[in-house]
Amino acid sequence: MLNNLFDCVITSGSLTGTAFLICTLASLILGALIAIVYRLTERTSKSFLITLIILPAVIQMVIMLVNGNIGAGVAVAGAFSLVRFRSVPGTGKEISTIFLTMAVGLATGMGYISIAVLFAIVISLVSFLVSRFGPDSDSASERVLRITIPEDLDYEGLFEEILETYTDRFELTSVRTAGMGTLYKLEYRIFPKKNISSHEMIDKIRERNGNLEIFYGRPVTPETPEL
Repeated sequence: MLNNLFDCVITSGSLTGTAFLICTLASLILGALIAIVYRLTERTSKSFLITLIILPAVIQMVIMLVNGNIGAGVAVAGAFSLVRFRSVPGTGKEISTIFLTMAVGLATGMGYISIAVLFAIVISLVSFLVSRFGPDSDSASERVLRITIPEDLDYEGLFEEILETYTDRFELTSVRTAGMGTLYKLEYRIFPKKNISSHEMIDKIRERNGNLEIFYGRPVTPETPEL
């Protein structure tokens, strides 16, 4: 019984219209499932979510067309390798999610719908649990703090006392100059403590940076390049 559950829907090596529709529908549904789980755990762009939905169906179609044709398979592999020249590096989770959708597309393209469903559900569930309850489960509280200071002010250790009071942890991620070198712009990655007053924290920072510009908000997710 269990073995029959994982049988291929493409029988006798020939693709029928019914099998094609079943595989395509399964690819789109599983792609949507992966996109929903990813959206629940990460802030991302609409274009990346659309990519996750349609990529399994695209891979499925490619596998069906090149099935048994080595020359066509090599040509398609070469075409897909050009994608990297039009894309910027993504995060590790983005890359692993793309590989997950490709694996689902490979399974549905070969007709193994049950394997694709089981694999997508298990990996999506593991990803969701790790994202919510793993070491980085506090990523939802992450904030970006940008502070502008005059060039004659030594920023080393200037705001550490304040940040230690109002955050669980913080990290200085970048320093750049502005205003023809007359200003420094500091960017911190911070994790505020619960029930703290961000207004009070900013007021204390203003006392030390000469009341220059301060930005406090959520990290901005860059637009994920289309594949």
